[in-house]
Amino acid sequence: MRRPSPQDGDFPWWLVIVGSTLAWLMWRVVADDTYRQVLATLSKGIELTVVVTLISYSAASALGLMLALMALSRSVVLRQIARLYVEVMRGVPMIVLLLYVAFVLAPALVTFWNWATAPLGLDPLRGRDFPLLARAVIALTLAYASFLAEIFRAGLQAVDEGQIEAAEALGLSRWHRFRHIVAPQAFRTILPPYGNDFVAMVKDSSLVSVLGVADITQLGKVTAAGNFRYFETYNVVALIYLIMTIGLSLLLRRIERRLRQNQG
Repeated sequence: MRRPSPQDGDFPWWLVIVGSTLAWLMWRVVADDTYRQVLATLSKGIELTVVVTLISYSAASALGLMLALMALSRSVVLRQIARLYVEVMRGVPMIVLLLYVAFVLAPALVTFWNWATAPLGLDPLRGRDFPLLARAVIALTLAYASFLAEIFRAGLQAVDEGQIEAAEALGLSRWHRFRHIVAPQAFRTILPPYGNDFVAMVKDSSLVSVLGVADITQLGKVTAAGNFRYFETYNVVALIYLIMTIGLSLLLRRIERRLRQNQG
């Protein structure tokens, strides 16, 4: 039985403060024409922000799991490849990686594609045929895969080796050992940091605005530059992101609490 920590019984004053601030901002949106116009404009970028986040995080999860399995492989080559990827990607700032993928890697891929398909007689691609949105998704995927790889690796290593050996002795295949023994236990360890990184991805998706992708942040910059109402515009930008991130954080905490109760 898990012993409750002192924080478990604390009244969430932070939530009261944040909720009051959000309520005030929402009231201003309802009561003020400027706020309503700004919200109407920025709401067009919410769908794109959500799509970028979901696609990037799903792809990063798949790549991160593959890297984690490589890091735990018996092959020295696979382990070193996984370590090289993780260390390099974690050492490059997100915005630098976005710019590198957008203006270095993407043109290089277009050039390689044209060279590889020239003998086939296909029409050559142009740089603008590689959308900036796709470049942003690739950059976010490559960056977050390195963080998720470490989360997955730690979660998989946390499973008791004795249980895996017992399942192997019972004749379970590697897939069935992973599915029935490793994955359920690793999931409980992985969920908190995995959820935190998803919330971080929502916030980091705002960096795609440097490429001109019409997300919430980019539309906010364009709107503020047009109406010169920076205070109102960025209040609404902050409101949208806070609603998304705090809502996700509360949902994840609820899931974690339920898992702890079931485990206890």
